[in-house]
Amino acid sequence: MACPAGGERGTAEPLAILAGGGAFPRLVAEAARAGGREVVIAAIRGEADPGFEGFHHRFVGRGQLGAVLRFFRKSGARDLVIVGGIRQRRLPRLDEIDLGAVWVLLTHLRILRHGDDGLLRKIARIFESRGHRIVGAAEIAPHLLMPAGPLGTRIPDAAAQADVALGIAEARAHGACDLGQGVIVVDGRVAAREGREGTDAMLAAHAATRPPGAPPRGVLVKCPKPMQDLRLDMPAIGPATVAAAAAAGLAGVAVEAGGTLVADRAAVAAAADAAGLFVWGADAAETERAGR
Repeated sequence: MACPAGGERGTAEPLAILAGGGAFPRLVAEAARAGGREVVIAAIRGEADPGFEGFHHRFVGRGQLGAVLRFFRKSGARDLVIVGGIRQRRLPRLDEIDLGAVWVLLTHLRILRHGDDGLLRKIARIFESRGHRIVGAAEIAPHLLMPAGPLGTRIPDAAAQADVALGIAEARAHGACDLGQGVIVVDGRVAAREGREGTDAMLAAHAATRPPGAPPRGVLVKCPKPMQDLRLDMPAIGPATVAAAAAAGLAGVAVEAGGTLVADRAAVAAAADAAGLFVWGADAAETERAGR
């Protein structure tokens, strides 16, 4: 029997969403509703975008863990999706913490000693210890995954394909250090590596080095980090990524098919065609070759 849209479980249980910034929290909520599930959203103030009208939601401070847990518990939601961009990956300050969070944080002090992905995993364990099951955004909304091949009409030529292969290998090596998901490769050379500031900052810095009037060259490549829990922090692109890559003078964007979220395939394809660059989903065979 075919599974209903919005996930594989076909359950009527409510879905909880802890929402950061960007379009993905709303898109996941819409997919869950299309699959017959009620949705409750705790949106992180200062990170999440407005626009959750029509869904049961509330905005919460970074340290209001007690309030979030009570909100989700009252809804009866057990499954939890943590999705959306977080500009400041840090623990809350003491003046941001509500009373309900004090004991929880005291019993999980080791999160202070981990990097980005370790921190996310520890946060997930806090929710799991309170009876939640962490669910990936792609499980609820599989249509958001990047397909293999092009989005748009352009495809990478032989030189760009070589840059993509190098970029996949280098992005994985860079990600193994828990530093970032992306690199920029130009003519067989790694021109930039993503830092803590993220992909947009890397692209903006690269744009500043581009000579005026230079033809498009190079590729932005993004891959999941080898240790990354894809339920928590899958790489993502959208039309803004395409615009930033074009502004940086790149010829294309390549990501791992099935391992990257795309906010709006049609909009990304249109943006790529308008900018004259390719957006490419590297399939399993390509990524395997790159890893050799």
